[in-house]
Amino acid sequence: MNNSFACALVLAGGKGTRMHSDSPKVLKTLLGESMLYYVYKALKPVLGDAVFTIVGFEAGQVEKAFPEMKDRFVLQEEQLGTGHALQKGWDRITSAGVEYCLVINGDTPLIQERVVSDFLDAVKQDGSDLAFVSITPDDPASFGRVIRDSSGQVTAIVEAKDFDENVHGPISGEVNAGLYCLKISAVEKLLSKLNNNNNSGEYYITDLVDLAVECGMNVTAVNAGNSADLMGINSPFELAQAESSLRLRGAEKLLKNGVTLHNWESVIVGPGAEVEPGAEIFGPCEIYGRSKIERGAVVESHCRIVDSFVSGGALIKAYSHLEEAQVGPDCMVGPYGRLRPGAVLKEGAKVGNFVEMKKAVLGKGAKASHLTYLGDCEIGAETNIGAGTITCNYDGVNKHKTVIGEGAFIGSNTALVAPVTIGKGALIGAGSTITKNVKDGDLGVARGKQVNISRTFKKS
Repeated sequence: MNNSFACALVLAGGKGTRMHSDSPKVLKTLLGESMLYYVYKALKPVLGDAVFTIVGFEAGQVEKAFPEMKDRFVLQEEQLGTGHALQKGWDRITSAGVEYCLVINGDTPLIQERVVSDFLDAVKQDGSDLAFVSITPDDPASFGRVIRDSSGQVTAIVEAKDFDENVHGPISGEVNAGLYCLKISAVEKLLSKLNNNNNSGEYYITDLVDLAVECGMNVTAVNAGNSADLMGINSPFELAQAESSLRLRGAEKLLKNGVTLHNWESVIVGPGAEVEPGAEIFGPCEIYGRSKIERGAVVESHCRIVDSFVSGGALIKAYSHLEEAQVGPDCMVGPYGRLRPGAVLKEGAKVGNFVEMKKAVLGKGAKASHLTYLGDCEIGAETNIGAGTITCNYDGVNKHKTVIGEGAFIGSNTALVAPVTIGKGALIGAGSTITKNVKDGDLGVARGKQVNISRTFKKS
């Protein structure tokens, strides 16, 4: 498909009352990404940057979520229907220098690139003035009804709330999927004729079909069967159904590509995450964002991984959480490990039970096996961090760094008060509170002298 052929207008201005949310409907998430993300994902490979978006309700939230689209948003201050949205975006459409405009709803997260490409190819071959995709779902719900004459030619689309069998004939089951392709030079003549003489008092894009037929234009409907992929999301229940479909679609793709999934029905992998063939994942498990799991890595059950990198040979044990973290080759995390943003494990490093890292580097072969907090620190290779150790990185105003050299041994229940440096091969006695630097190879001890006091008990 030549990008000069068409642009797209995404309708994302509605509130979505049935979602019972204070945020725009199109920002509701599935597998960690918004509905609008999936629509853009399907459009971009076909249309490139020629994608404009109508925003309205809480427009600032939508614009903030997609800063890369900042020059391609069009504000619809009053949400007066899909036809009104098209009118608002028309100047941007005509300025794109293309022949056609694809109009799509922003609440269709199941849409795929192939559907968009095939539809535009069909329009290009047919030369339609106005084309739309229709479907015949098991439940037509509130979708606009497609009306055809005795020859099968489309004559109109009637909104469900305006449909009257006495006027429009029996229900056929064919409905409008809300995906249109409009020839700009033809439809421009019809826009001013849209009116809001209906039960909702809104301007409908669907009325363009009736107007185009009256003018003798070439109007076609491309029927996509009973596919649910084109149906919009209008309720929390429909959102859950769509998310299940996306999860299943993603899991099947991973399995076919050579990823081993155990309890695969409960493995969730977001659309932006990459799991290489040869990786092994145990469900339930969640992998979101721009995470990457390399070949040979193992992720056990009940883990949550977000925007993190897990190298080949690494083992992420059960109940561990990773966020913006990097795990090197042959490392081990958990169980119950928590790696927060900026946590980096070098080759062979180990983070064990109830260890938390934040903006910290654990060197090659270093270990922190139990009950430890490592924040704003750099730990050298082969160093051992004893149970109960904490880096006291915050003084109430600023964060400070702790540096621990290679081969050091930090005794259990130690507090390292930053900024502080522990030298190579240094030994810190258990129970110490270290506030001063310790040189290479030295022993650092900072604890009170033990005093035993005899106790006398009175006999009753």
